Amino acid sequence: MIVLGVESSCDETGLALYDTGRGLLSHALHSQVAMHEEYGGVVPELASRDHIRRAIPLLQQTLEGAHIAAADIDAIAFTQGPGLAGALLVGSSIACSLGLALDKPVLGIHHLEGHLLSPLLASDPPEFPFVALLVSGGHTQLMRVDGVGQYELLGETLDDAAGEAFDKSAKLLGLGYPGGPAISRLAEFGDPAAYKLPRPMLHSKDLNFSFSGLKTAVLTVVKNAGAANVCEQDKANIARGFVDAIVDVLVAKCVAALKQTSLKRLVIAGGVGANSQLRAALNAAAARKRFRVYYPELEFCTDNGAMIAFAGAMRLSINPGAAKREYAFNVRPRWPLDELKVI
Repeated sequence: MIVLGVESSCDETGLALYDTGRGLLSHALHSQVAMHEEYGGVVPELASRDHIRRAIPLLQQTLEGAHIAAADIDAIAFTQGPGLAGALLVGSSIACSLGLALDKPVLGIHHLEGHLLSPLLASDPPEFPFVALLVSGGHTQLMRVDGVGQYELLGETLDDAAGEAFDKSAKLLGLGYPGGPAISRLAEFGDPAAYKLPRPMLHSKDLNFSFSGLKTAVLTVVKNAGAANVCEQDKANIARGFVDAIVDVLVAKCVAALKQTSLKRLVIAGGVGANSQLRAALNAAAARKRFRVYYPELEFCTDNGAMIAFAGAMRLSINPGAAKREYAFNVRPRWPLDELKVI
């Protein structure tokens, strides 16, 4: 079965073809980072318009890369939510229009399920069950994953997501957009002893997170130093203090989740999963505590069509009737993962 995946939930347009027999055939991705950079963040209307411009050329590129025709597609999976409403509508309308034109069934996919399953695309995929840390600009959650569609929420952020804290703290330091990679690069040159920032909820005895206080701590440090007077080395020191704090919390909660569930496999998913400091700390913890940690390929950490095609293929492998020839569509900008139907 060949499944076309369409992703357009935020500021990446991604299309991919996944074959249940041969694996990932082809994928193409366009990032809107350069367009949104001058605004310091994603502008939803501009994101939607750019998805319209990019989707069909990316589809043609994906088909050419897989050396197949559109008629060879068996089903079409698209991101139905959560995400920006306008952006979701673009991908959904394109997917359902293609389905109608080609007489192929379509299937709406939960964006977070795509991320949760993306490490299974790696050359050394984890086996079920596992604990997953879903960490991105919009989400920070710990999940127990027993199979496709079998997800149990263990803990989540009570305010800002980790990626959001990265971006906002980077902005406070005068760094560019996207802030996460910029503040992580700067932190490499910082002194870890210069600023000891708080580790929110590190000892809360649950698996929830809170990062708004850490962002406020960065703001306080910058204000006390005088924003205009913060030298580059001091910015690097603040960045190091911030990154060390957020990494310490994420690693500690992951270790606690593994202990609580008695599992030995940890999967990292989402854009922050590409962070080098987080990966180094998790690898060190895995060696000490004797568990295994799995990451998606770096190209699949951020939003992409491959994870949507794969999630669709996995659902259809279990329930071939999940995709329908029903082309009226709706999107779900807010869609809690616990509302996802179990297969």
